[in-house]
Amino acid sequence: MLEVRELTKVYSIGGFFNRRRLIAVNKVSFDIKRGEFVSLVGESGSGKTTTARMILRILKPTEGKILFEGKNIWELKKIEELRWYWKNVHGIFQDPYAPFNPFYKVDRFLNQTINLLDNITEEEFKKMIKESLVKVGLSPEYVLGKYPHELSGGMRQRIMIARCFILKPKLILADEPVTMLDASTRAGILNLFSELRDEYGTSVIFITHDMGLAYYVSDRILIMRKGEIVEEGGPDKILERPEHPYTKKLIEDIPLLYKKWKDF
Repeated sequence: MLEVRELTKVYSIGGFFNRRRLIAVNKVSFDIKRGEFVSLVGESGSGKTTTARMILRILKPTEGKILFEGKNIWELKKIEELRWYWKNVHGIFQDPYAPFNPFYKVDRFLNQTINLLDNITEEEFKKMIKESLVKVGLSPEYVLGKYPHELSGGMRQRIMIARCFILKPKLILADEPVTMLDASTRAGILNLFSELRDEYGTSVIFITHDMGLAYYVSDRILIMRKGEIVEEGGPDKILERPEHPYTKKLIEDIPLLYKKWKDF
């Protein structure tokens, strides 16, 4: 479904006399199958978010190709082609406030998705919005009509996922979507991703620095370091038989709940 080939992003930094190249992503290649849950794991600055933004068409790659269902996404020019892509590829970000316009109510945020749907009446669309909010555990009567600042971070993330239930995308890129949430809310958000996969066959690229979390939710794990994929495999293989020193370091940093500070 998604093929990433030799993806590279290079920035020019510095002034006129000391300009130099910063390689944020370096020849990254991987595939994502339909209904697959893949975690992209690495420390801050490893290139995870840059990779996601290129797949979402927010950043244009310096080199390489991104093929979604056989189409090069950076060769999509017609509005019909772009609408098709935006409907099927959706992003959920770390900051649960950033995607919202603070001057728009939640209703307007959700209503924008109607532009990506075909042959649907206004009544049918309103029904879809209410059903999607119920699916993510929110009361339409409470949420609709509210501004983003009137809702908690967990509720805003659930509204982002409600958009996914409306659009039924084929691919979600979730960039640290639970980092800023409490533990109980995290579990609920992750369960919603599983529901999307089970109900609609949605694939998920889950971006995180938490190796322990990646182990529990993933079908496959990609380890990213300094803009490169240094290791990949199933969760058991990665956790029990890591090969790259960087992977071993990430595993060593997983907290052990049965140990106190004095035991380290």
